[in-house]
Amino acid sequence: MSTRDVPAQIGDLPPIGRPANSALLEAGITTLAQVAARSRRELLAMHGVGPKAVRILEGALEEIGLAFVE
Repeated sequence: MSTRDVPAQIGDLPPIGRPANSALLEAGITTLAQVAARSRRELLAMHGVGPKAVRILEGALEEIGLAFVE
């Protein structure tokens, strides 16, 4: 899947960039609740998901009272 074909925003996920969105879509992740079921390490291991995307996701999780699995 080309990143050009990936939407700029998916579900309730914050804007984190098309490469990160593509990686999350390939892993079947489309909601913050699904992100919360993963660890930072798991997310960072996905090609396209970098530290900045993880920080943005972490902030969005905190806003709704969730956190990464540790």
